[in-house]
Amino acid sequence: MAKPSETSRIRYDEGCLASHALNLIGDRWALLVVRELIFAPKRFQMIRAGLPGVTASVLTARLAQLRDVGVLTHDDRLGIYALTDAGHALLPVLDALCRWALLVPGHDPTRFISPSALMISMRVNLLPDPARPAAARAGFDFGAERFVMEADRLHVTTRAVDRPDTPFVLKGNGNSMAIAVYGPTPLAQLVANGVIDAEGDLTAAQEFVDMFRLGAQPAASH
Repeated sequence: MAKPSETSRIRYDEGCLASHALNLIGDRWALLVVRELIFAPKRFQMIRAGLPGVTASVLTARLAQLRDVGVLTHDDRLGIYALTDAGHALLPVLDALCRWALLVPGHDPTRFISPSALMISMRVNLLPDPARPAAARAGFDFGAERFVMEADRLHVTTRAVDRPDTPFVLKGNGNSMAIAVYGPTPLAQLVANGVIDAEGDLTAAQEFVDMFRLGAQPAASH
């Protein structure tokens, strides 16, 4: 990882590794910027669309800081920001923060949920089932962002795509899709009520979302 520039703020004058990490990525919005880039490179406005509470000036500062410490790169010609290997290595950190958040009160799922935030949330809310017969594939279409998710007995993998090639595709925004994944209402009723849209095998889609539950999950045995 690159050495921080003189513009990077050293907040914790300690030799602790956690303090060192927080000196690099501990500013407000920094980890959420990483979240928005974790599945695919993006331009500035697309990153900001996933962070509606951030101002343009603050986002510009965070992107510059993360670039300075080697977490992301910026293609000046194309205007695209992309995570480095060090940036992608923060995905388990985001997973761990989500798992921890399930243990403490105060989470409000009615607040804005970005597509990337939901995809990470689903990584940690899969109900582990060693008896599950096979991996399942799902498509998620958020309009500007699309993903394919594969869930096996114990794990979830997600990748950004231009067009999902899956048995079904669920369509909506982050909050409506969270209702579809975690809520008690059947997908067919959500589609009928216009909460989400869907293409393909709705029975398979229902079986897929039934694999997830918002709450602390038991540790999976390997």
